[in-house]
Amino acid sequence: MVRKKGSLILCGAFLFVAWNALLLLYLWGRPPIGRPGEGGGAEPGGNGEWEVGKGAHANLAGEVIRLAEEVEVQLETQKKLLKEIESHRALWARQKGVGKRQAADAKEAKDDVKPPPSKPPPPLGDKVDDKALAVIQHTQKPVHTVAPDSKLEQHQSNEIKEEVVETNDLPTSAASPGVVIPILVIACDRVTVKRSLDKLIQYRPSPQLHPIIVSQDCGHAETARVIGSYGDQVTDIHQPDLSDIRVRPEHRKFQGYYKISRHYRWALNQVFNTFSHSAVVIVEDDLEVAPDFFEYFRALYPVLRADPTLWCVSAWNDNGRDALVDPAKAELLHRTDFFPGLGWMLLKEMWDELEPKWPLAFWDDWMRQPEQRRERSCIRPEISRTITFGRKGVSLGQFFDQYLRYIKLNTQFVPFTKQNLSYLLRENYDEKFIKEVYSAPLVKVEKLQQGGSLQGPGPFRVQYSSRDSFKVLARNLGVMDDLKSGVPRTGYRGVVSFLYRGRRVFLAPPEGWTHYDISWS
Repeated sequence: MVRKKGSLILCGAFLFVAWNALLLLYLWGRPPIGRPGEGGGAEPGGNGEWEVGKGAHANLAGEVIRLAEEVEVQLETQKKLLKEIESHRALWARQKGVGKRQAADAKEAKDDVKPPPSKPPPPLGDKVDDKALAVIQHTQKPVHTVAPDSKLEQHQSNEIKEEVVETNDLPTSAASPGVVIPILVIACDRVTVKRSLDKLIQYRPSPQLHPIIVSQDCGHAETARVIGSYGDQVTDIHQPDLSDIRVRPEHRKFQGYYKISRHYRWALNQVFNTFSHSAVVIVEDDLEVAPDFFEYFRALYPVLRADPTLWCVSAWNDNGRDALVDPAKAELLHRTDFFPGLGWMLLKEMWDELEPKWPLAFWDDWMRQPEQRRERSCIRPEISRTITFGRKGVSLGQFFDQYLRYIKLNTQFVPFTKQNLSYLLRENYDEKFIKEVYSAPLVKVEKLQQGGSLQGPGPFRVQYSSRDSFKVLARNLGVMDDLKSGVPRTGYRGVVSFLYRGRRVFLAPPEGWTHYDISWS
């Protein structure tokens, strides 16, 4: 390479000298150009001729001057050419440096890609596909996309860097800046939908990234006017089929549940199939959201994408009453086997699975059945990012007066997108969770209630062994005691985690738990 470049330089120098020599010979031997009235030559057919004597000396001096002027012009041209060559030489040098960096980056990337240590295959329920692993397996070094060829422009356009952390950590920037996560508001005949929409619009960081789609059923004119008053701040759609649904005589009082299920199916098909979104956050018209509601879902979108053992992210904690949550840990998130609803995120791939078998009624309890859940979990917060203010509805206020009205709504903004949330991935979460639960001291509920004889701040474990013992203990400790398909509310691996008189408590089955018993419902 060095010999080749030296030959090119010598060849260029030789051509430069030869060019100037030929130029001087040409200019010196060329006859003078005639100038009318100067006697220094003439146009063909003119009267000017070469003279001798004194006139010849004058013409010679003029010719020398003329020749010098033309040489000066040519040298100026050569000077400009040399400057252009110099500027191109600098560019070539930069390109050479870029090429070296590309080669170094490619070598570095090759060195960084090491085969993962061999380990026995996980159980079927724990398998993570290659795409998910590609999302969660990063290194500490920035990722450079090396251009397939050496073009400077293409290399510069492809040099995209992501801020990443240790192996098995997710990017702290969460969802890609371009990912659109719409909010679907399920509405019917509550004019108080205004309360929901006002908070959503107030806290929404970007109308483009989080469009609000309000889907109204029922045909209630006053509610329609309230929704319409928001203009282009929301997208207003209407469920077209308002007819009654034929049900069994004993289910006539549940007509509302059938209509809700029909509405959900239609609205979700609109979001995914008509508007072509890849994910959605679903809220109902009686929910108020927290200041970091959008931040929460945006940060958890890649977690949901990365872990196939997750099937939703919820903003709701069923045991989120003020006395049962830790106010100092607004950033704390949990896995749960219980489908919470009440502000939850769903991916299109999951809807494609659920839609063909969507139920005629009671869609939320249907979601909690093992045939739908398939041993998958959801993410929930320690402190709820939604609260419900809708006491009246098809459920006739069930649980509202006893539980729902006391749910604590988070009020401080937690920058979830700046945090490492990889601890929520099942492969990182389960081992630590099980160790924490079953290393906690086992105590009787009476000792918890007395409190004074307990040593340390906790956590403590209270054990149940049957459906009845769970319900008795749950009532005594103030947490919700109902089970759906054998799963307690907020339960994960059978464990319900909450605060009791300022101490963390795990209401847990015996060690070695393997599955839920559907007969406990």
